[in-house]
Amino acid sequence: MEKYFDILNNRLVFIGNKASETFWNSHWEKQDIRQLVKSAVFNRLILGPTRKYLPQGGKILEGGCGLCQNVYSLHKNGYDTYGVDYAMETVRRVNEAMPELKVFRGDVRHLDFDDDYFEGYWSLGVIEHFYLGYDDILKEMSRVTKAGGYVFLTFPCMSRFRQTKAGQSKYRPWSADHALIENFYQFALPVKEVVAKFLNMRFSLVQSLPLGGLKGFKDEIEYAPLNKVLQTLYDSTSFPFKALAWGLDRVLAPYAGHSRLLVFKNMKSNSSNG
Repeated sequence: MEKYFDILNNRLVFIGNKASETFWNSHWEKQDIRQLVKSAVFNRLILGPTRKYLPQGGKILEGGCGLCQNVYSLHKNGYDTYGVDYAMETVRRVNEAMPELKVFRGDVRHLDFDDDYFEGYWSLGVIEHFYLGYDDILKEMSRVTKAGGYVFLTFPCMSRFRQTKAGQSKYRPWSADHALIENFYQFALPVKEVVAKFLNMRFSLVQSLPLGGLKGFKDEIEYAPLNKVLQTLYDSTSFPFKALAWGLDRVLAPYAGHSRLLVFKNMKSNSSNG
C-alpha cells in the first residue's frame, strides 16, 4: 500500500486496491463466516461502548457490516441489531450462513429505513473509503438515529506520529492524479475535521478513544529491523506475545494509534434534519 500526504486537507491517502464491491467480495470470499462470526460473540470494542450508552433491546444498525461479526455480537448480547453492506455476494453468503441475522444489501449513503428508526448506529472503518467524502453518510446517520441516540464511529486517523512524519515531509506529496484515484483505498483523516462535521449536524461528542497503537506504530516506523519485530509480535497467536502486544497497544495508542473511536449523541430536536 502506497501512502501520500494531502497537505490541503491534512490527511494521508492510501493507494493500492480500490475499495470497490468487487474488492470486498474477493477479500472476504475465503472466510468461514459461521466460524468467524461465532468467535466474535464477546467483542469488547463493540460491547463496551454500546452497553455504556444504550440499554439492551435497543435497535442498532451497523452500516458497512461486512461479514457481520459485530452484528452477531450485538445480537447475541441482547440488542435488536441490523446490518447493511453493499457487497452483494458477501451479503448473500452471510444470509445463507447466518439466517437468524437481519443483514441486507444497501448503500450507507441512501439507507432504506425510516427516520428515527434506531437508537444506535455503528460504523467501523467505513467513511475513510469514500474519496468524494462522507457527508451523505453522516446525514443518513443523523436521519435514521433518534434524538438522543448514539453514533459509534471508527476510522484511520492522523495520529500525532503521522502528523509529525507529515511535518518532516516523510510522505510523498499527494496530487489528484486520475491513475492514483482509480486505485484509491482509504484516507487517514484528521480527528478535528470529523468531529467538526458531526457538531455541525447537531451531534455532541461524548467519547474519543485512540485505538490500534501497535498497528499504527509498526505501520509507520521506518527502521526495518524494528518493523519486522513488531510485525511478528502483532501477528503472533502465542498468549505471552499477545499479552505483550496488548500492553504495547495501550501504551502507544495516544501517540501512534492507527484509528480513533468517536461516540456522538444525536441532539436533534425532532425527526426533521433540515
